Amino acid sequence: MSDGRAEELKITTDDELAPPLERLVTGSVLGFPAHGGRASALGEVHARPHPLLEAPCLILQLSFMTEGGSAVDQAVIAELSRRLGVVPPDAVARHHAMRWGQGTLRWERHTEFSSYQWDCPISPRSGKPLQESPFGNGFNPPGTVISGTRVEIRKWSPATEKLIGTFDPTSLGYSIVEGGRAAVATDFRQDGDGLTRILILERDLSPARIGALTQRLIDIETYRTLAMLGLPLAQSLSPRLRRMEDRLAILTDKMRRRERHDSQALLSELTELAAELEAEAAASLYRFGASRAYDGIVQERLEMLNESPVPGYETWATFLQRRMAPAMRTCRSVEERQASLSRKLSRAADLLRSWVDVEMERQNRDLLASMNRRAELQLRLQQTVEGLSVAAISYYVVGLIAYLVKGVHLFPGIPPETITAAAVPVAVLLMWLLVRRIRRKHAHHSGRGG
Repeated sequence: MSDGRAEELKITTDDELAPPLERLVTGSVLGFPAHGGRASALGEVHARPHPLLEAPCLILQLSFMTEGGSAVDQAVIAELSRRLGVVPPDAVARHHAMRWGQGTLRWERHTEFSSYQWDCPISPRSGKPLQESPFGNGFNPPGTVISGTRVEIRKWSPATEKLIGTFDPTSLGYSIVEGGRAAVATDFRQDGDGLTRILILERDLSPARIGALTQRLIDIETYRTLAMLGLPLAQSLSPRLRRMEDRLAILTDKMRRRERHDSQALLSELTELAAELEAEAAASLYRFGASRAYDGIVQERLEMLNESPVPGYETWATFLQRRMAPAMRTCRSVEERQASLSRKLSRAADLLRSWVDVEMERQNRDLLASMNRRAELQLRLQQTVEGLSVAAISYYVVGLIAYLVKGVHLFPGIPPETITAAAVPVAVLLMWLLVRRIRRKHAHHSGRGG
């Protein structure tokens, strides 16, 4: 993070960035090899120095949402550099400064926006800049404007103090800063050019202190606008969240009344509801997170101002706290409602899945019981068929024995009927043993095959 710009923070793991060891060593410290990232780490604190400004001076700052990506933004600053005959910044550069007439044009690239800031001396009497700004004809914006600020720096005197009266008194923020050596005023409204006017009255401040104070005020205006981008999204999500909460209440009421006969349909509705919620939460995740970060920067800059109130006027911190705090609470409330609803949907879905699992286990149990009953019936039928088969085969065997005894006269003196009668139990026993052996043989083969 540089100069408190939390939106530029990017965390990566060592595995994602770890180049070969020989690449990481460059330069030296007391003759020892230095890490390749040391130079950029040390130089980051000097990457965006505050401009050195002297009164009277005018600063115009425009912030553009870079919807077209960094390539478009890079093309714009490269074209401006070529117009001035200077070398364009590298493609990976995130800031660049160049002389523009009697002033300086500064460019900074941020995560979702880029800023162009130009300063120029102004006439002490008329307050008009001594030359035309770079934002006239020929300037090709990299995206839509999200913030525009016009800062006028004047020497503090009774004549310049009358400029306070040019602001809207209903929203005027006016306070003493820098230990009484400067005053800052704005009404947070846009002028005819769509810019927010800020007036700085200073006495005996160094150029560096004027530049630092100016940058804080511009940051407050830029980041408070960006922070408020989350409010329209929160307001649009709120009624949809209410609809989902009502739908969840209806579904959980059906679950409470144990309407489990339609558990699959309930689970399907809960799943669709959860998918809709997660899609909206994912789409709003970045915006709400960015609003929190931007609001934090605004609060930090306001604390650094260390304002002293002017009797009869609100300070910047008081005015913005009263306007921004409810909006930020609305964003946090919607984000918390999303998280809470997601947890409730997850618990309800888990409970329904448990019901479905129990129902499936019950159905499986009934199915197994039905299969067991069918197996028992099949076994009984098989036993009945085997008994009938033994009787039928025995009948035919005994009939063959009777024909044999009558035709051959194997046992003279014994009536054929007696021999046939004696053969019946023997035939039945032999057929039963034969069928039993065949059944055991089949059971053995089927057991080996399984």
